[in-house]
Amino acid sequence: MSAHDQMRAMLDQLMGTGRNGETSRYQVQFNDPKVCKSFLLYCCPHDILASTRMDIGECPKIHDNALRADFEKAQQKFDHYYDVDATEHLQAFISDCDRRTEAARKRLLETQEELTAEVAEKANAVHELAEKIGHTLAKAEELGAQGLVDESLKLMGEIEDLRKKKSEAEDTYRNSMPVSSYQQQKLRVCDVCSAYLGIHDNDRRLADHFGGKLHLGFIKIREKLSELEKNYEERHEARRKFDEQERYKRDDKRSHRSRSGDRNERHRRSRSRSRHSRHRSRSRSRSRTHKHDRRDRDRRRY
Repeated sequence: MSAHDQMRAMLDQLMGTGRNGETSRYQVQFNDPKVCKSFLLYCCPHDILASTRMDIGECPKIHDNALRADFEKAQQKFDHYYDVDATEHLQAFISDCDRRTEAARKRLLETQEELTAEVAEKANAVHELAEKIGHTLAKAEELGAQGLVDESLKLMGEIEDLRKKKSEAEDTYRNSMPVSSYQQQKLRVCDVCSAYLGIHDNDRRLADHFGGKLHLGFIKIREKLSELEKNYEERHEARRKFDEQERYKRDDKRSHRSRSGDRNERHRRSRSRSRHSRHRSRSRSRSRTHKHDRRDRDRRRY
């Protein structure tokens, strides 16, 4: 995106579609069904996961920063309940991801050598420590990039302690099974983003995973969904009542227009009958007058 396009997008986001008297390039308003409600609330998975291994392509609905600005201004005056739509959208997306995660776990059970309960527990201990190291290392690097050196060094000290615990757990796991089996890569599925993680993955690979855009994107989506679900039932009920009231108002308006139309029709028919009656009365009057004139002419003739 060029600097000009970036500046235009920033102005759209700040000022909406009314900037310089312009209208949306899509010729729609923010409340159009074709506009993505999740985008308006900054939580559309199509945007969050763009350019990752799980990029799901362009959203089928409209994304426009100017429409988002219009929505934010309108929301200050009137509640549109778009969080209900966004909750249902994210619920469907996360449910689909969780189904894929469970399917991946089942495939691993079918393809990997089955471990006894005791050995599986030891392998999980290694996995959990490795993941904790990856999380902590990614956080330490993030703090270092922000210039928080002391906090970063503190986390690096925690990582050294975790590495010692992991080394001990690996020895326990190694001693509980044959060497040939230990050398095989034992995989597990990440609960957050459904990526595969190996028991022999090094710290760098794990840090790249837990600090990567894909994993962090899924964390953002799941946290947003958790936030929205707190008040979902209450908000859903409030929107249902609001929609019901709006429906009653529309029905009343249609009923009023219908009654008004009936009154107008009755009035029109009444006026028509009145005109017809006056016309008949004038016709009878002219007929009687014509008859009297004829009789007068006949008398004068004789």
